[in-house]
Amino acid sequence: MAEPILGDRYDTPEGIRPLAREFLLLRSRWSPYTAFFGEMFRVRSLALKGLYDDEAWSDSSMEILHRLERCGANIHISGLDNVRALNGPAVFVSNHMSTFETLLLPGIINPIRPCTYVVKEKLLRGFIWGPIMRSRDPISVTRADPRKDLEAVLEGGTARLARGRSIIIFPQGTRTDAFSRAGLNSLGVKLASRAGVPVVPVAVKTDYWGNSPVFRGFGPVRRDRPVMIEFAPPIPVSGRGKAEHEACVDFIEGRLRSWGAEMAHPAIPEA
Repeated sequence: MAEPILGDRYDTPEGIRPLAREFLLLRSRWSPYTAFFGEMFRVRSLALKGLYDDEAWSDSSMEILHRLERCGANIHISGLDNVRALNGPAVFVSNHMSTFETLLLPGIINPIRPCTYVVKEKLLRGFIWGPIMRSRDPISVTRADPRKDLEAVLEGGTARLARGRSIIIFPQGTRTDAFSRAGLNSLGVKLASRAGVPVVPVAVKTDYWGNSPVFRGFGPVRRDRPVMIEFAPPIPVSGRGKAEHEACVDFIEGRLRSWGAEMAHPAIPEA
């Protein structure tokens, strides 16, 4: 069983011994995925047997973290005491840069506060991801009918929060290296307001794990880019939550700028 992260922060230790396959595959831009998919097939087998519970989910998440550290990932996580300060469930609102945060966040949050995701419906039908995601009781959205998706998140999220399970949501909807304020909608804050729980902004810079238009969510690894994750203090939500949403965006944008992340600027209209 993997050890949960203790203390307010975590930093990849120095001198980690690389995996043997890193040398066999000449530390290519793709070699870390061999370590990742091996763990995913093991987890899929557990899910098909009904054995992939919260503890197994946290363990597999931390196993992936440590495997990828042995493939050059330099990971820095802070603000964990803000998660521990919660008196109940919350809505975690994060920007979405790569597949990496969907793998790491369960191992960080779940040992402190049981959680689940808002996910695309098609992921529940995937050969590898389907059994895994279905076992986690996620909230699924179609991305084809905004009104239906809003109802699914508000109703399904409120029900899960009432049972004590926190929700992780990526309001950007899709992975992107460049952050745009306008691209991060207020759905997470609306859910928190409806359920009467706080929202916790989460800033992530995970472009170590690349994106690709060919292999969706799996692009070349960039070993020179550190992985940064930070949790803000919980924010109580009142009314329509406009100010709280702006606070979430301010936190995420501020951290990304301080980490040197790419920013998306709106186009200037022609005269």
